[in-house]
Amino acid sequence: MEALLATLMGTGLAISAGFRAFLPMVALGVAGHFIPGFDLPEAWRWLENEWVIVIMLVLLILDLVADKVPWVDAVNDVVQTVIRPAAGGIAFGASSGATTALVQDPASFFQSNQWVPVVIGVVLALGTHLLKLTTRATLNAVTGGAAAPVASIAEDGAAVTLSLSAILFPIAVLVVLALVIVIAVVAIRRLPARRRARLTTPDPGEPSHELRQS
Repeated sequence: MEALLATLMGTGLAISAGFRAFLPMVALGVAGHFIPGFDLPEAWRWLENEWVIVIMLVLLILDLVADKVPWVDAVNDVVQTVIRPAAGGIAFGASSGATTALVQDPASFFQSNQWVPVVIGVVLALGTHLLKLTTRATLNAVTGGAAAPVASIAEDGAAVTLSLSAILFPIAVLVVLALVIVIAVVAIRRLPARRRARLTTPDPGEPSHELRQS
């Protein structure tokens, strides 16, 4: 049961990192620093350092602001292509108890399979990030960037809910993930219909086909 909860926690935090790289790391640092009984593995306790928390919080705020500015969000997503997967690996590794201490002995590190949680976190965060990147690019193209703030706020909500659920009640991660997937599928399916509607709706200032022929 403990392994399942650790896996769910790592999954929720890694997917959250795919939306907002620094949010799950801030959440882990704050939880480790302030919540009694929430102990991070020794190799990841640097996340609890007050200066580290402050720096990550500043970076998180910058990410939140940039992600809500049309077209700037696209540049930010490209920059975050490396950062978000790395954050997902850290979040999954820290929550699952994996340690990087054995990297000094690469053979022992890989034989112990302690690299597996980190890689899983990287893959989950990268997949979420790529989905976000492509979806946001489509939204910007269809709406001229007008939908960027709304989509960003929705992603904020998903990331915060996943991070809090992962730390406070890991089982709830399954429910949150299901809701996020359903909402994402519905939104993606509606995009082509909206785009077709925009393309087929005549411009009020443009003469009709019959008038152009006459």
